[in-house]
Amino acid sequence: MDTRTEGFKQVRGFFTLGLSAVEYVGLLVVGFATSYSMFQETQTMVAAGRVGLSDLLLMFLYLEVLAMIGQYFRAGQLPVRFPLYIAMVALARYLILDLKEMSETRMLAIAMAILLLTVAVLVIRYGHLRYPYLEEAERAGRPEPAAPLPGTTPPPA
Repeated sequence: MDTRTEGFKQVRGFFTLGLSAVEYVGLLVVGFATSYSMFQETQTMVAAGRVGLSDLLLMFLYLEVLAMIGQYFRAGQLPVRFPLYIAMVALARYLILDLKEMSETRMLAIAMAILLLTVAVLVIRYGHLRYPYLEEAERAGRPEPAAPLPGTTPPPA
């Protein structure tokens, strides 16, 4: 099958446009649902007359989801760090909420999971800064990656 034909390009463009539309509608639904949940949680806090640490962490979870959606709308891509941040906050909230009923082994496992996610974010950030994607390097005015790849010599300046 020749993928260079005009008909194939039109079909691919049609499907790409359709998938993008479904993707944006899905993001809008998630954004509205998150905003509504955040509003409901705020009403619950006002009715209770108090705000606990778990409530604040839940609000941060909502904000992270909204930030993730906003980043996708702005840049058209989603950094893998955002879901990792959400997972860290969710685990911290779980640890705080169930601390009294939790065994020491489970507490240690959750703390280690948070530490592992933190290390993953640091590794991803380091790799992204040290070895940027080629299109990002070109946009920044650098035709080459910021650092030479291991085992290669740097290009002459």
